[in-house]
Amino acid sequence: MTGGPVLAVDQGTSGTKALVLCPERGVIGSGSAPVRPRYLPGGRVEVDPRELYDSVVTAGRAALAEAGTPVAAVGLANQGETVLAWDPATGEPLTDALVWQDRRAASVCEGLADHAEQLRHLTGLPVDPYFAAPKMAWIRRHATGSGVVTTSDAWLVHRLTGAFVTDAATAGRTGLLDLDTVAWSDTALDLYGLSGERLPRVVDCDTPVGTTTAFGPPLPLTGLLVDQQAALLAQSASDPAAAKCTYGTGAFLLAQTGPEPRRGTSGLVSCVAWRLGGRVDHCLDGQVYTVASAFRWLTDLGVLAGAEEIDPVGGGVPDAGGVTFVPALAGLAAPWWRGDVRGSLTGLGLDTTPGHLVRALCEGIAAQVVELADSAAADRGAPLTSLRTDGGLTRSALLMQTQADLLQLPVEVSSLPDATALGVGAVARLGHHPGLSLREAVPEWKPSAVYEPRISGDEAAERLDRFRTAVSAVLGRTGTGGGGTGAATAGGGTGAATTDGGTAAGATGGGSGGGVAE
Repeated sequence: MTGGPVLAVDQGTSGTKALVLCPERGVIGSGSAPVRPRYLPGGRVEVDPRELYDSVVTAGRAALAEAGTPVAAVGLANQGETVLAWDPATGEPLTDALVWQDRRAASVCEGLADHAEQLRHLTGLPVDPYFAAPKMAWIRRHATGSGVVTTSDAWLVHRLTGAFVTDAATAGRTGLLDLDTVAWSDTALDLYGLSGERLPRVVDCDTPVGTTTAFGPPLPLTGLLVDQQAALLAQSASDPAAAKCTYGTGAFLLAQTGPEPRRGTSGLVSCVAWRLGGRVDHCLDGQVYTVASAFRWLTDLGVLAGAEEIDPVGGGVPDAGGVTFVPALAGLAAPWWRGDVRGSLTGLGLDTTPGHLVRALCEGIAAQVVELADSAAADRGAPLTSLRTDGGLTRSALLMQTQADLLQLPVEVSSLPDATALGVGAVARLGHHPGLSLREAVPEWKPSAVYEPRISGDEAAERLDRFRTAVSAVLGRTGTGGGGTGAATAGGGTGAATTDGGTAAGATGGGSGGGVAE
C-alpha cells in the first residue's frame, strides 16, 4: 500500500466499525459503536436511521482519536439492502430503516411473480424481500409518498457531505439497476411501481463525492462500496479466482467473474462487484440469512451462555449425535430463495445435549455455504481451490474446521476479521490517489490460520446428503410456521422439530474469544 492513512468506516447490521489504516503500519486506530435493530413479529426488522448515523460518527471519531494522526480521506461501506424514506431538503428521516433481513415486502414480490424472470435477467437479482426495491415499493405503498426513498448509504452520504449519490455496487443491490448498462432501469422502476422516483446518481466506487466535518477536521469522502463487495476486494484483489465468505449476522459468499456479468442458472445472484476508474467488475453472490443470529437464538434459549461458548460446548462432543439442523430461522436464501420456510431440527433424542445442538448448527451453516460454493463453481465453470473467510465467527475454530470438512477444501481465515473495512479503505485510497493500482491500494492477503479437511470425502458427502434431505423436507412442507406437517415437538422424539425464526434475535457485536460481529 502507498499513500497516507485513511479512515475506513464499515456501517454494519449490528454495529459500525472504523479503522485508521496506514500503508506502513497497518491498523493504527480503531473504534466501534453498536447498532440495535428491532426484531418484530411478521419478519419485520427495522432500526432508527439516526442510530446508524450516530454510530458512524462515534466509531469514526474513536478511531481517529486512537490513531492520533491526520488522515487523508474517508471510505464508507454500507449494509447494501437496508432502505428508508427521507427528506432531501432537511436530511431528516421520514421512516425507520427497513433492514436487509426484513421480510414485510413479500406481498410486493408475490405481485411480481409473472415478471420475476424478466427482472432477474435485467438486474441479475431474484424478486425477493431481501433486496432493496421491494422494500422501497412497500414504503411507498404503506408508509409515505414524501421525500426520497433510497438505500441507507445515500442517506448517510447526504448527511455527511450533502451529496446525493450511491456507488455502482450498492445500486446493484436494489433490483433497479440494469446489469448490462450499470444505470437505473426504467423497466424495473415501472414494474416495482417506482417510476418518477428521484434516485441518487450512480458513481464509481472510487469517486470523491464531497467533504465531511462529521469526524472533526474537513475530510474528503473518496470511497463508497457495499459491505460484501468491499470484503471481496480485500480478499481477492491479488487473486481474482479466489472466493470469499464473510461470517457475520448472515454468511455471504462472493466470487469475481470479470468485466462481463455472468448470469448463472444455479440460483446465485449476478451483480456488480465494483466500478473503479470507470471499469466494471462483476461477481456472483450467495447468502445464508442466519449465522451469528442463529447462535444468538441458541443463546436466548439458554443452550449457550454466549458466542464465546461455541467451541467449548460444541467441542465437548465428538459429533452432532445424529442431529440435523436446517437453520432457516429467517427463511432460505440462495440457491433456494424460499423466504417463507422455517428451520428444522431432526434426529433429536433424550440423549441430545447442548453440544450436539451447537455442532448441528455449525454443520447446518457450513452445509449451506457448501451449496453456495458448489453453485459458484458451476456458474464460473471451474471448481474452487480454497475459501477465504472473514467476519466475527471466523474466531470459532469449530465452525471453520466444520466448513473445511464439509467443503473438502482448505479454509483460509483472514488475519484481520475486518475485511470490509480494509476493502473500503483501499477504495478510499484509490479515490484520493487516482494513480495507484488496485494491488498497490489493497493490503497483501495473509491468512492467520488455514483449516484443512480432517474427514474423508465419503463422510462429507454423507453429512451433506443428510442435510439436503432435511432441506427437502422443509421445502416440501405446506405449513410455514413452527409446526409444519408431520412435525414433532423438541421434547425428544425422532420426528422433525420445526423452529419459528420469525423473531430470531440479531447478532451482537464483536468481543474477544468467540465473539460475533457483522
